[in-house]
Amino acid sequence: MEIRSVGIVGAGQMGNGIAHVFSLSGYDVLLNDVNPEMLGAALATIDRNMERQVGRGKITADEKASAMARIKTSSVLAELGPLDLVIEAATEKEEIKNKIFEGLAPHLGPQTILTSNTSSISITRLASRTDRPEKFMGFHFMNPVPVMQLVELIRGIATDRETYDSLMHVVKTLGKTAANAEDFPAFIVNRILVPMINEAVYTLYEGVGSVKSIDEAMKLGANHPMGPLELADFIGLDTCLAIMNVLHDGLGDSKYRPCPLLSKYVEAGWLGRKTKRGFYDYRGDEPVPTR
Repeated sequence: MEIRSVGIVGAGQMGNGIAHVFSLSGYDVLLNDVNPEMLGAALATIDRNMERQVGRGKITADEKASAMARIKTSSVLAELGPLDLVIEAATEKEEIKNKIFEGLAPHLGPQTILTSNTSSISITRLASRTDRPEKFMGFHFMNPVPVMQLVELIRGIATDRETYDSLMHVVKTLGKTAANAEDFPAFIVNRILVPMINEAVYTLYEGVGSVKSIDEAMKLGANHPMGPLELADFIGLDTCLAIMNVLHDGLGDSKYRPCPLLSKYVEAGWLGRKTKRGFYDYRGDEPVPTR
């Protein structure tokens, strides 16, 4: 099937990035969030990021204007039902995702493909709670969406070939590259990346190094563009903890046990950049390590 209209549930960092790339690629986008203030903030972020692209010569001012005109917003979930493709990009909590899909169910068109931008939760299990597991897939974008080239495509056990082919075509129209992942906890990228972050937190927890020395060691010693603790703050410590819990529960291996220090930061509400404090304090002009 040809996909022309896209609904995105969740107007946070991932949702507004997904809306950005779809609108620039010519799709009609309806961005949804339960919080109307988030919708306004998302539009402002998209506008600012596109203006940056104009300044760098990546897109023209006319392309930006056309793309922004293709983005509509709504706080009514039911309005996404008739669209060709729905991408759930809400918080990484399975009960919230299930509630969203249940809320959509009575309003869906027969052709609508459902997807989740989950970074770790079972696609098969999410799909089983819907009326169309054969038209359900994992559609995992990397952050920041306008910059990162990869999209993980994850088929559930019931996903049919037509759905997979349709989403593969969509990825190509976005100018991105698809990586096919099997439906196992955290898929490919986060199964490798987040345990590395968790090990960095253990290294801090055990006093092997400070925040600064751990991040500098990995940037200068392993040529990583960001240190693992800086990256954790960028991702969100609550998201990192959620992924580690999915890995630990789903695979039953003690090597995936979340570091107690990571749990403690989340309990404190120090979730990284989005709360201005995590492994770094972002409230001043320059980030300052908190340990």
